[in-house]
Amino acid sequence: MAISAKEVAHVASLAKLAFNENELETFTGQMDEIINMVQELSEVDTTDVPVTTHVTDAHNVLREDIAVKGTDRDLLMRNVPESEDGYIKVPAIIDGSEDA
Repeated sequence: MAISAKEVAHVASLAKLAFNENELETFTGQMDEIINMVQELSEVDTTDVPVTTHVTDAHNVLREDIAVKGTDRDLLMRNVPESEDGYIKVPAIIDGSEDA
């Protein structure tokens, strides 16, 4: 399957890319090579090949995700200089003025 420069230009425009003629010719050739490689791979018989989801034998190496009770809100709020309705009050950093 050959891909045309017109098709590459169309895909490029969808991606908001602009190419000059030399770049378009280069990318068209590269895309054609990629498509040919994918077609070649699709012809390989993989009937008895098991599905590979991981390339190593490592299984979940992360710790188990266990919910633990957090620190009590009242205890945390003791260190807050200013609060309102259970939330920490902080100075506004966006106030709409030109100086902000």
